[in-house]
Amino acid sequence: MAHHPIGDYALLSNCHGAALVHRTGSVDWLCMPRFDSPAVFSRLLDEKGGHWTIRPVGDFEARRRYIDGTMTLQTTFSTSEGDVVIRDTLATGPNREAHGHELGAFAPHALLREVRCTRGRVPLFLGYEPRPEYGLIASLLYPVDGGILARGGASNWMLSTDLGCDIESHGIHRRLVMRAGQSRRFCLQYASSIDDLPQPWSQEEIDDEFVTTEKAWRHWSKMHQSYDGPWKELVHRSGRVLQALTYFPTGAVIAAPTTSLPEEVGGLRNWDYRYTWVRDASFTLDALWVAACPDEAYKFIDYLAHTSLTKLESGRHMQIVYGIAGEHDLSERTLQHLSGWRDSSPVRVGNDAWNQIQTDVYGELLAAVDRLRDYLRELAPQTRRFLVESAECTARCWTRPDQSIWEIRDEPRHYLYSKLMCWVALDRAISLADFLDAGERVERWRSIRARIRKTILDQGWNDELGAFTQTLDGDCLDAANLVIPMVGFLPGDHPRVVSTIDAIEEHLTDSRGLVYRYLANDGLPGDEGTFLLCTFWLAQARAMAGQTERARQIFERAISYSNDLGLFSEEVHPDSGELLGNFPQAFSHIGLVTAAWAIHQAESSAPASYPTLHQ
Repeated sequence: MAHHPIGDYALLSNCHGAALVHRTGSVDWLCMPRFDSPAVFSRLLDEKGGHWTIRPVGDFEARRRYIDGTMTLQTTFSTSEGDVVIRDTLATGPNREAHGHELGAFAPHALLREVRCTRGRVPLFLGYEPRPEYGLIASLLYPVDGGILARGGASNWMLSTDLGCDIESHGIHRRLVMRAGQSRRFCLQYASSIDDLPQPWSQEEIDDEFVTTEKAWRHWSKMHQSYDGPWKELVHRSGRVLQALTYFPTGAVIAAPTTSLPEEVGGLRNWDYRYTWVRDASFTLDALWVAACPDEAYKFIDYLAHTSLTKLESGRHMQIVYGIAGEHDLSERTLQHLSGWRDSSPVRVGNDAWNQIQTDVYGELLAAVDRLRDYLRELAPQTRRFLVESAECTARCWTRPDQSIWEIRDEPRHYLYSKLMCWVALDRAISLADFLDAGERVERWRSIRARIRKTILDQGWNDELGAFTQTLDGDCLDAANLVIPMVGFLPGDHPRVVSTIDAIEEHLTDSRGLVYRYLANDGLPGDEGTFLLCTFWLAQARAMAGQTERARQIFERAISYSNDLGLFSEEVHPDSGELLGNFPQAFSHIGLVTAAWAIHQAESSAPASYPTLHQ
């Protein structure tokens, strides 16, 4: 229901769309065929939003895990009379490409569920209430040979089942007794029109698709996951989560598969994260598995070039966020009919951050490209032009105020992190100049890079605080400044860096030691939780300062706030420790991976470099 803890959910993905399944066997969120499609189940945000539930009748205990190397969820329900095991997955189709790059290429847009009784006798409740367009429409259900067709609004849904069901009140509610050795399988398929309806699948066809999907995920995991340092299983799981948040057709990485899970219970800080932020996706490219996947890295950079080049060439800024297929206009609207998770309204679709100026994105993008240059030799001419224009835009706009990495909805200011990433953009552009056929621009880029560096050192440091500040000539702290050593602006053990780390840990943490982004007024009412990304950054910064034991302590503290499946949201409630914000959050999982790697590098006294996986 709309009051369940966020951490009670599990993610399913086919690299096109996503579902969230509650530990009680209820699919409470499903967006298909795309991550940003209107949800057909949205009980996550309101009880009337629709769901698909399979659970034991009466009391039970639930244990769950992802089947090894996959994103297939297995939940075991134990009752006094017996046990049942439910498998849930979004079908990916086959992954035939040798290096595993086709995960999701042939996805049939189908949610698969299997119920298997392994002991005794277990009565089950089955509830199926499709409510398209975020619960706005009650579907009309029709029995067909081999299943049930639901029609409502612009979508059609075919539920494959050999179970006879009586349709009532736009849904199905019935009991079913399972005995040891019995199993049943279900498949829910999306169809865009009545003229394109899929045929119901047989029990054998559903079973075959389970096998195909799990084989596809295992193939991807085998070819992409060779990290063998500390917290190996968590790092690998986070890698699969990041892959699960990637839209196969374009390579766009969404920030999270949900909208409007709040940063404060009952608050207004509720945003739609089902889009691709240039920053988030670039951090993913730079920090994790795409470093070993040149085809996938190229796909995303090419996607950005096609969506942004004309803007840059006309003297405008690149957007900081796009739709997953390259859409520019992400204007927000409010879904008035939904009350929101724990009555946290408004529920928003769209994200007005697409109108913001955030100059840091050029630095994150060019840093990722610099990291990947050995895999990107076949860049198209327009993609090279796009990267050069990104550097040129940085050179023009670095002196302007912006909204910062945190998308502060207030007057633009001169944020230090934005200046830092402008320095990074030009630093990496200089490194890439020959690769981009831009050698004639290097002298100018060097001159501007030096000006940015001087500005940061002169105006970004506060002697009284003993730290770099949120804004130039400011007096407030910002956890984003933990990135200073990570991008090579200053060494990790530089006195100013260590002093900034100390100040942030002393003044920007809650009673548990988790890190706030900042505490300065940002123009919005209400508060927010501590940020897991920033806590992982603190661990990484300590590691880069040579303080590995302290880094481990901070890292262990942060990972203790994952749910039982190793999934993280964006934030943690400072009092209760409950997960807050959209879920699961790509940034949190990126932070985990990069911090684990930094600690591994520091402890092994190895050069600070990223892992090379399969090439």
